[in-house]
Amino acid sequence: MPPELTWSQHYTPLGDLGRSAMAASVPLLTLLALLGVWRVRAPLAALAALGVAAALATGIYGMPVALAGAAALHGAAFGLFPIGWVVLNAMFLYRVSWETGGFAEMQRRLAGVSADRRIQALLIAFCFGAFVEGLAGFGAPVAVTGALMIGLGFRPLEAAVLALIGNTAPVAFGSVGIPIVTLSRVTGLDEVTLGAMVGRQLPWVAVVVPFWLVWAQSGWRGMVGVWPACLVTGCSFAVLQFLVSNLHGPWLVDIVASLGSLGATLLLLRWWRPAEIQPVSGSGVWPVSGTGMPGWRAALPWICFAGLVALSTLKPIRDTLDGWFAPRWPVPALHEAVIKVPPAAPEPTAEPAWYRLNLLSASGTAVGLAAILSGLGLGLRPGALVRLYGQTLRRVRVSLVTIALMLALGFVTRYSGTDTTLGLALATTGPWFPFFSPLLGWLGVALTGSDTSSNVLFGHLQKVTAEQLGLSPVMMAAANSAGGVMGKMVDAQSIVVASVATGGRPDSPDVGTVLRAVFWHSVGLALLLATVIWVQARWFPGIVPGS
Repeated sequence: MPPELTWSQHYTPLGDLGRSAMAASVPLLTLLALLGVWRVRAPLAALAALGVAAALATGIYGMPVALAGAAALHGAAFGLFPIGWVVLNAMFLYRVSWETGGFAEMQRRLAGVSADRRIQALLIAFCFGAFVEGLAGFGAPVAVTGALMIGLGFRPLEAAVLALIGNTAPVAFGSVGIPIVTLSRVTGLDEVTLGAMVGRQLPWVAVVVPFWLVWAQSGWRGMVGVWPACLVTGCSFAVLQFLVSNLHGPWLVDIVASLGSLGATLLLLRWWRPAEIQPVSGSGVWPVSGTGMPGWRAALPWICFAGLVALSTLKPIRDTLDGWFAPRWPVPALHEAVIKVPPAAPEPTAEPAWYRLNLLSASGTAVGLAAILSGLGLGLRPGALVRLYGQTLRRVRVSLVTIALMLALGFVTRYSGTDTTLGLALATTGPWFPFFSPLLGWLGVALTGSDTSSNVLFGHLQKVTAEQLGLSPVMMAAANSAGGVMGKMVDAQSIVVASVATGGRPDSPDVGTVLRAVFWHSVGLALLLATVIWVQARWFPGIVPGS
């Protein structure tokens, strides 16, 4: 049924784009200042920023209070499920692995590959994280790799930072290519062509990310000590990312590239070792054996996780599960009540607002089922699993509230049009737009927490601006998705997930500490990618597929 109340977005409520953009940035600046400068606790900072965003939306942009409230509730519900659901079950999977002794055995076996914490960071944060991103997304890579590194003895802040930096290069092709497929639907451009273009932008940075990862962990000298491993890890991932995206499509890029990079790095370690070992937390070299548990039993929780998520991504199974267990319904008072207008949309368009549960096809449920099945297979009784789940829920309860508030903030900015105002301001940069285009994608992910959402938000705007400036729409639309991967490091959702995954210890970082630790890494990598795309647009326009 049509909504009782409709409202059209207006992107220059203060009369000109410059002043309107300054006003639109206030909620984001409020959140960053409270977390990064004044070190206010994350739930309070998110609540304050949400209040500022709601006041801006209703008081300056003229959004009806009922619509702003519905947008906030929609965002909070999405924050709890599926995002909070993924975080909760990822931590449960980690607790099951720890309780059954699998983590101790994985520690010893990973030490048998290399006792060097830099090599372990490459294998877990970059290679395995990219594999999880390719299957699941929605914060699962940060949660899983952060928990893994904590279990291996990494310092909590170190584990959080590494998990976030590692979860960059694969994001554009995450969740079996969903960001690219969504970008295609928003822009009307071919998804295979868009995927191929992203595959010609991101590999240049994918080569750098392993070096950057180890540099952030151990400094320049530490990075130089393992440069062959960084080179092999990055180059193998970049080459496979390019080949799969250009010869096959956007769907299996991360899975193939991550497994290939992992295999290439392990092959290198058969004949090369760093001259100086940097052990995890000064613990020295662990013995390779000691628990007596077979390797497959130690890895059973993660094998179950990968298998269940992989099965849920197969189209026949996914469609069946969606039909049975993925009900969706329009959000009351919000569905098709907000009208996006040009240039944010080709014509006045009613913004949909669907809420979908994804009871079994969500990656969070796959993680939870993996924890239960592997726990039973490793000898835990049902009562013990219930106890572990209750402990996990108590541990993350405050963080779940924080995630809900952060997503409520993101949805209010999205439906009020304040984020579009910021995007339009960046789109006025003229000849420098190829440089600022990926930064627009970075901003979109930083605001929404999702490369898919950023593509929905700014994909059409990128295409329209490119056509007005005589640039390639394919290149600029792809730049939105490619640039968004660096914003994944600092979006509120990822920061909270990293803090939760590495929490529970006296030296565990809060959300503000994690944000301060990764912010300039995110900006630096975003500027590097922006430079790559500007060079391509200025001197190599023929790099666009089919040009």
